[in-house]
Amino acid sequence: MRAIRILDDTLRDGMHAWGHQLRPEQMASLAAALDATGVDSIEFGHGNGMGGSSFQYGFAAATDEEHLKAVSAVVSRARLAFITLPGIGTRETFRMARDHGVAIARVATQITENDIAEQHIRMAKEMGFETRAVLPQAQPIGVAETVSYAQKSERYGADVVYLLDGSGYMLPEQVHERVAAMTKSLSIPVGFHGHNNLQLAVANSLAAIDAGATHVDCCVRGFGAGAGNCPTEILAALCSRLGHQTGIDLYRIMDVAERDLEPLMPGPVRFSNDAIMLGYSGAYSSFLLFARRAGERYGVDPRRIIEEMGRRQCTEGQENLCIEVAYDLSQADDR
Repeated sequence: MRAIRILDDTLRDGMHAWGHQLRPEQMASLAAALDATGVDSIEFGHGNGMGGSSFQYGFAAATDEEHLKAVSAVVSRARLAFITLPGIGTRETFRMARDHGVAIARVATQITENDIAEQHIRMAKEMGFETRAVLPQAQPIGVAETVSYAQKSERYGADVVYLLDGSGYMLPEQVHERVAAMTKSLSIPVGFHGHNNLQLAVANSLAAIDAGATHVDCCVRGFGAGAGNCPTEILAALCSRLGHQTGIDLYRIMDVAERDLEPLMPGPVRFSNDAIMLGYSGAYSSFLLFARRAGERYGVDPRRIIEEMGRRQCTEGQENLCIEVAYDLSQADDR
């Protein structure tokens, strides 16, 4: 029996599916409901992280500080978390989060570019945050190389290192192999964040736990980017059956999903053809809405755009390239 710390990401990863338009009072209402379930931590904010509200990523319905004030006022038990990308999140972003009681700072980079996170990780540690490194898109590289980047994150001062399968591309055995190697080679905990574009988020999360991960990201109803994430209520139920402790009241988290979240969802989480392509091609889940918009603009099948984004190994923060890819494909079609 092990303690599994579940970070509920509905109010951050789910913002992609909301088009970042969840208002502060709506976010606060959901945060209060999640807090009562016993979930370990709650991440919230713009889908692309603090500082993400922009022309490139999509403007949010409110500022980071407005969301911070609303959520921090109603959460009393769970630890609050935010995520940011180096170059987007600034020192002021971290200070603002700290001043509103946020305890966990997560810094995400393309796994092969995690050296650009060193300053942010060290700054977060100096400010007193529990600091976590999030490493997406490991599928193009081998296990040993994955471990080497995780070790760099540990040297920078990270308290936890996450393997993030942002496209839902990996198979359970791939997740298990990488997480097991990371767990063996690091002296800090390992986490996992999976997407459901090939309907493997639950299986991959269980594979990560079996391999030694003690931190797992989930979203209620799986409500997140692409075809969503590992559902919080399902993983809580499975962990209970397996004898792991999450601290989550199963009935309460189920009620939050049905009573509080579903009325605010723009539609059910489903595996559309476009979402399947995200997992098949290894393209980042946040590209889904951008690929659809670009495809409509240039008369190109979004699946082709997604497949090309995967071929180019694009990652979070490069959503604007969907326009370039759509244009290139449309020009090729006209020749």
